[in-house]
Amino acid sequence: MEKCIVLTSGGLDSTTTLAIAKNLGFELYALTFDYGQRHKYEINSAKKVSEYFAVKEHRIIVIDLRAFGGSALTDDIDVPVHEEAGHIDRNSIPVTYVPARNTIFLAYALAWAEVIRAHDIFTGVSSLDYSGYPDCRPEYIEAFQKMANLATKEAVEGNPVNICAPLLFLDKADTIRKGIELGVDYSITHSCYNPTPSGLACGVCDSCLLRRKGFLEAGIEDPTRYAD
Repeated sequence: MEKCIVLTSGGLDSTTTLAIAKNLGFELYALTFDYGQRHKYEINSAKKVSEYFAVKEHRIIVIDLRAFGGSALTDDIDVPVHEEAGHIDRNSIPVTYVPARNTIFLAYALAWAEVIRAHDIFTGVSSLDYSGYPDCRPEYIEAFQKMANLATKEAVEGNPVNICAPLLFLDKADTIRKGIELGVDYSITHSCYNPTPSGLACGVCDSCLLRRKGFLEAGIEDPTRYAD
């Protein structure tokens, strides 16, 4: 059985990605980051998701991106709210973008992949239904894979790494349909940027609105508990 590493945040997209990797027959290694984000609910969800899919190993890496800040998720900046998903501005990069986050996460995954000799790294990025982050584009995934295969011992010795982004060209509705087909329990996932102290999703941040829109368009009941 081939090994793979899956970046696992506890959210809808990464959980669906984990299900896809499992369905492909990989032995699963899940990697989660406690990076100084606004809350720990997504980390708790990542633990639940990893148990649900019986991953071989789940590692939670502690890094502190608050040292740099520059994002509403790691700094004293308000999380933007909207009345509906259609009001999200897709022409600008929102303040919830965390500088270089995917590059940092994938670099850690690449290091672990070399150690365990895994040649596939899965990430749940989507270029269609996202908040405008530059590190969710196909050009970025292609560029990182090229860099990874120039910079690692495994690749130089003939074992290239694949950066797998199975949701890259799926919107939220199609992602949810795929997850349901593969048996994902979305009630254990967490997507909200700014939950209440009790863990309820705010319902009005970009991530909540895109999630709600996805379930609505997929014709599937959203199991999320929203504050509104």
